[in-house]
Amino acid sequence: MAADNPTGGPGIVTESTPLLRDQPTPFPRTPKDGRSMTASSYDGDLLPYNSYSTIDWLQGLIKDSARRSQVESLPRHSIRMRVATWWDFTQGWVAAFAVGILTASVAFVVDVSVETVADWKEGYCARSIWLNRRACCSVAEFDGSCSQWTPWAQGFSSRYAIYVGFALLFGLISVGLTMTTKATMPAADASNGIGQGQPQKGDKVATGKILYLASGSGIPEIKTILSGFEIPHLLDLKVLMVKAVGAVFAVATGMCLGKEGPFVHISTCVGYLVGSLVPKYAANERKMREMLAVACSAGLSVAFGAPIGGVLFSYEEISTYFPRRVLWRSYLCSLVAAAALKELDPAGTGQLVLFETNYGVDYDVTHYVIFIFLGICGGMFGGVFCQANFAWSKSFRQLGLIKGSPVLEVFLVVLLTALLQYPNQMIRDTGDIVMQRLLVDCNVVTEDWICQQEALAEKGGYYAWLISGTFIKLILTTITFGCKVPSGIIIPALDGGALFGRMVGQLVPDISPGIFAMVGSAAFLAGVSRMTVSLAVIMFELTGEVKFIPPFMIAILTAKWVADRICADGVYDLAQHLQGYPFLDSERALAKVRELRTTGETALVEALVPPAETMEATTVLTGPNYRVAPSILRAKLEGLRVRGLIDAGLVFVNHQGLCHGYITQAELADALDVVARLDEDGDVNLLDGIFSEHINRSPLCVSAKAPLEYAVEMFDKLGLRYLIVVEEETARVAGVVVKKRLLKLLDE
Repeated sequence: MAADNPTGGPGIVTESTPLLRDQPTPFPRTPKDGRSMTASSYDGDLLPYNSYSTIDWLQGLIKDSARRSQVESLPRHSIRMRVATWWDFTQGWVAAFAVGILTASVAFVVDVSVETVADWKEGYCARSIWLNRRACCSVAEFDGSCSQWTPWAQGFSSRYAIYVGFALLFGLISVGLTMTTKATMPAADASNGIGQGQPQKGDKVATGKILYLASGSGIPEIKTILSGFEIPHLLDLKVLMVKAVGAVFAVATGMCLGKEGPFVHISTCVGYLVGSLVPKYAANERKMREMLAVACSAGLSVAFGAPIGGVLFSYEEISTYFPRRVLWRSYLCSLVAAAALKELDPAGTGQLVLFETNYGVDYDVTHYVIFIFLGICGGMFGGVFCQANFAWSKSFRQLGLIKGSPVLEVFLVVLLTALLQYPNQMIRDTGDIVMQRLLVDCNVVTEDWICQQEALAEKGGYYAWLISGTFIKLILTTITFGCKVPSGIIIPALDGGALFGRMVGQLVPDISPGIFAMVGSAAFLAGVSRMTVSLAVIMFELTGEVKFIPPFMIAILTAKWVADRICADGVYDLAQHLQGYPFLDSERALAKVRELRTTGETALVEALVPPAETMEATTVLTGPNYRVAPSILRAKLEGLRVRGLIDAGLVFVNHQGLCHGYITQAELADALDVVARLDEDGDVNLLDGIFSEHINRSPLCVSAKAPLEYAVEMFDKLGLRYLIVVEEETARVAGVVVKKRLLKLLDE
């Protein structure tokens, strides 16, 4: 997808397709697996993929099969074979275990730090400034007070000003750290459709969108990576550290965001770093994505103490490729992460359940009407939120002053949040504490402020705080999501739903309002994220209320139906669209193909064929005995880079136009580098030497007259990086289609 913000400047226009501008390929290159250059069979991509390119899942499968064949080729029943086989089987489980332990360790540090830093807005511990209020007051005085905790001031105005000042300071620290992860997306100019014309001197260069790798939840980016797209450095150690520290200060500001989304990004970074140490994963992008999918489950597991929900979240919301072995390793990783965090006990409760409740009363059939009502309201908010947040990002965040200075936006949002939330005791604290207080059962707890207000005969003031808190929370959540700080949408959506549910619960007699706060939180999150099965499981793990699974399911299902009618995409899908990440959703793609057919437009594969100029740049005519001059190949490679055809390679055809093979840019650069170092004269033989191990002699082909659904399913089910289109009558090559070209056509 093309970037939204091309800027002026002399240069060359890139190919006007979703193919993104390439980065220079480093030299020299060597095969990733260290094999001999004299191998004669093609066994998948041998080199790291170019920046921002799409991986080839099918070739990853071939390469993994070749690796396993090497293990099985060892002398049968020998000790060496047994050890190699055992290690090949075990290393995935060992890596999953390590990811769980490390993720829990990071989560422990973040959880304790958030509580400590957030408490600094109110005061400090006289014993040690590094102790949070809970730890400082672990041994309270006889009258229940805590003399060790020292507020910064006594008067309301002074405490208000200090609270706002600390919130602004923490916000600036968080956004300042996030700015250190700035990256520029490569871009392709979108001025003329699918790639017409040649680059002309004096044309403008399409510059890429600015991307802050540690900002947001990271879930849209991880979904994109797991679908086969590469975002360099997103999972680096630096990003992990900035994400963790930035999340601490961002959550401590009191902004309408949570650390739960960033935990998924953090755990995926851990998975990538651990996987990079395991040869089976480090050398194969397909296998690496299996490890990343496993790691995702640990992130949500430690965020909510929901190990089963973490596995289902990775399966339902994040992954596009989730075989059974990934399911079992996710199960282990999520279990280990949750168990380790329980032992570390960052909350000091000794419990894994984050918002444990026990209402002691049951619902009856009449309450189902209220659960459905909460689902309808949650769906309405979710649909409106997605549209409003998308419009906010396309309007306010595109203003010159805001777009050029993310720090200013964060400053304004933090200032507005602190000013509006502090006067209201219900929403003054961080999101998880707000949620915990809203789920309170006043039949058991009486000293809580909410319970004291609900016990009053005159509740007008309490209702005003409840209603104002609901609207403030929902509005601030809408303008906060997307700020350039580490942030998640899960906790703010839960808070908004809990506030609304508690408000509705005031109208229902003889049952705890906390029950409706609990169901309302699930409904609002379902409306925003469109999660279903995983969310129902997360909610009962989050609260420990197994008997409320049916109300959860009813509210979640209703919310999803209503939200889908208002806005077809959930918040993470819209975030992907805003960033311009290529992501193929086969169901929606097939629906768009049907729409093309009903409007009378071409719904055949031939609609994907690139223009003649592009095919000229990507086609090489082989001479007798499959020989080609290296100078021709170098010129073609340079042409691909200049035109910004990042995912395109070269297709080799004979004088009849029949396909004889395909080579990617990275592999072509490697082969040409080897030829240059060997200082060989004359033409090179494509069937011998270095080229023979790089050229794919059997690329998948499809007829130009085939229905467009064929291409959609082949790219989706087989995970292709490219597809050769041939003429129906002659089988001559008509074009080479990459996944992003298909996405561009469907997007238009």
